[in-house]
Amino acid sequence: MTAAATLWRLAASAAAPLLPAWLAIRAARGKEFPARLRERRGDSPLPRPDGPLLWIHAASVGETQSILPVLSRLRATRPDLTILLTTATVTSARLIPARLGLAGDPAQSGAFADAPWLIHQVAPLDVPAWIARFLDHWRPDAAAFVESELWPNLLGAVFARGIPAALVNARLSPRSAARWRRARSLAATLLGRFAVVLPQSTADAARLIELGALSLGPAGNLKFAAPPLPAEESERTRLSTLFGTAPVWVAASTHPGEEEQVLAAHALARRAIPDLRLILAPRHPERGAEVAALARARGFAPTRRSLGEDPTTPVWVLDSLGELGLAYRLGLGAFVGGSLVPKGGQNPLEPARLGRPVALGPHTEHFAEIVLGLLATGAASQVHDAASLAAWVGRLVGDSPWREASGKAAAAFAAPHQRVLDRTVEALLRLIPRETEG
Repeated sequence: MTAAATLWRLAASAAAPLLPAWLAIRAARGKEFPARLRERRGDSPLPRPDGPLLWIHAASVGETQSILPVLSRLRATRPDLTILLTTATVTSARLIPARLGLAGDPAQSGAFADAPWLIHQVAPLDVPAWIARFLDHWRPDAAAFVESELWPNLLGAVFARGIPAALVNARLSPRSAARWRRARSLAATLLGRFAVVLPQSTADAARLIELGALSLGPAGNLKFAAPPLPAEESERTRLSTLFGTAPVWVAASTHPGEEEQVLAAHALARRAIPDLRLILAPRHPERGAEVAALARARGFAPTRRSLGEDPTTPVWVLDSLGELGLAYRLGLGAFVGGSLVPKGGQNPLEPARLGRPVALGPHTEHFAEIVLGLLATGAASQVHDAASLAAWVGRLVGDSPWREASGKAAAAFAAPHQRVLDRTVEALLRLIPRETEG
């Protein structure tokens, strides 16, 4: 064990008595499920099923979205396999049944009656005793961590027990790599013990190798392999009828500081396009009331999806989970958030897969290679402020040949790369010890 790992282990153990109070505060703020706080301490209210069990950890919404197609493929390939999926945020937990069409209330339980092969648990915090309790209960045959989940105590416990593990869709930004270089020995200890590391890109692969990753597979991004976001066709038809002939654009996955610019752009664009409509979908749906207040301050009279209100005004706040596929199908094109503010950008492939032109701000480092490809093919445009976003919206509405060509380029660029999905599934199944295979 490195000195850094020892210090982290001691600090986490010392902090453990204070963490329940911190979790209670988070629960009061809606950032934890009150009924499931015990899971954060490694307690597991559900029994471990018989047979092979693969544990997959996907921290937040982005990681969860990228891994969901893998779950379905694993189920189709190995119907005897139980998958334990852990996540660390309320939003990602709610996304699982919403995207997979499963019955169940994630605020109360991680069991799905119509999918007994899948179990969700809120991830335990990186406290040694809590991690041990979690592993003692579930006894996973193999584990997979999505993107950049490198928690020293958790991984140390997994490796100490001889559980084969993969780092899939692995991402390591230049900023994260710089931080890990300060603890290079710890990074090498963690990365070097993965049975396989599947990097998102060649740039990620180079940074991972520099920090000690050994068993690297081919580069490829699972976000390329994901199917188009779903939408209920009857609801799309109903809402399309409500919009009528009014042109619609989408601002998706927006963050604080972006909605003001989006609404300013909408106001500017409406000077030339008076019937223009905006579907505004904040990254965190619980901010719906806040975003609606911003729209009212700008002079709009917004309606909100979460309140059951239809898009009968110039701004419709889509403060619901799992409905971006609906929004993109209703809009002519989409601005993808997290990019006008320094958040690294959200996934621009989601509207591109549906043949929609994409607008992005300058902060897109989380999807740098994807954005470069979209820009190079004419599928995406870069904007810098409200004025340039308004100009893009004006072109989106007024220049139909450009819109059609950009949309076709977007769909062609984002066509599913199924081999990435296949490689990920094959790598995970190879981790399951031979004696547990049915």
